[in-house]
Amino acid sequence: MTARALLASPTPPAQVAAEELRRAYDWVPLDEAEQVVALGGDGFMLQTLHAMLERRRIIPVFGMNLGTIGFLMNDWRLEGLDERLVRAKPFRVSPLSMTATTVDGEQCVLPAINEVSLLRETRQTAKLEVTVNDRVVLEELVADGMLVATPAGSTAYNLSANGPILPLGSALLALTPISPFRPRRWRGAILPEKTRIGIRVLEADKRPVSAVADQREIREVAQVHVAIDHMRDLTLLFDPEHALDDRITMEQFIA
Repeated sequence: MTARALLASPTPPAQVAAEELRRAYDWVPLDEAEQVVALGGDGFMLQTLHAMLERRRIIPVFGMNLGTIGFLMNDWRLEGLDERLVRAKPFRVSPLSMTATTVDGEQCVLPAINEVSLLRETRQTAKLEVTVNDRVVLEELVADGMLVATPAGSTAYNLSANGPILPLGSALLALTPISPFRPRRWRGAILPEKTRIGIRVLEADKRPVSAVADQREIREVAQVHVAIDHMRDLTLLFDPEHALDDRITMEQFIA
């Protein structure tokens, strides 16, 4: 049998469910596991995946929803976990790598599973220059910000900003403006995942901008570079009847 570890968010429902699972099944410490079962919501799933990226030990994760939306999770059930894990369908998720340089010259490299977003820090709009594969494609975007989303993250902040839903496995990225003012008619772009995206903050001292990789923020950035990182691909496990690609497809028909 595959050695598996159990992780649970600190919320009461997840903790109660974890106790039930500990009594019903065998578990090993995380460092000895070949799979992880994660209990909680989408936020806890992202925390679990980011912890793996930081430890540089990546193993498949089967999530069960004990949060709110649970887009990245399977349904919670105590019974039949062994059979569910055997039948689970794997989905590979490629994270983004964000390299952010601050106005003081400090550089930080962070992974992002859902999206990298740039956001204005004050009441003044941000002014951004955008490059694609080192070619300037927008000399000046005036907006509240912009984001780069993966297919797995395209139904999160990207969708709220009127960005496109990207099918899982599409090998695409969404480049989406946040409340754009100029140019008036530009509403974003869909790019091949191999694209290198650069964003330079214009008037950075007067119009400060922060960069956020999922939940981690770097303040007062001068420029940001974003690219896919296939060297650290993640694997999520889903019940065949409740797979992530189906959920992403169905999101397009929700009014």
